[in-house]
Amino acid sequence: MAVRQPRYSKEEFARRGDEIYESQVRQQVEEGNHGKIVAIDIETGDFEVDASEIAACERLEARRPDAQIWMVRIGSRHVRRFGGRTKRLV
Repeated sequence: MAVRQPRYSKEEFARRGDEIYESQVRQQVEEGNHGKIVAIDIETGDFEVDASEIAACERLEARRPDAQIWMVRIGSRHVRRFGGRTKRLV
């Protein structure tokens, strides 16, 4: 398997991914998919939704073998969270 090389800077990659999600994808996927992953090809706008990052990316790559994939967790600003969560005392 050939290693896919990024064709954009990190900043451009993120800008394109966020722009496509907000302008083309969000309204199609938000209802009923909270917490799932959307994998978006930032060059074509094609996307796949799944609870699993791997499954969403594999399905997108099956259709677009050279996809430049940006991932978004529906309803969240972050795909993953690192570290513990603190409890709030009321």
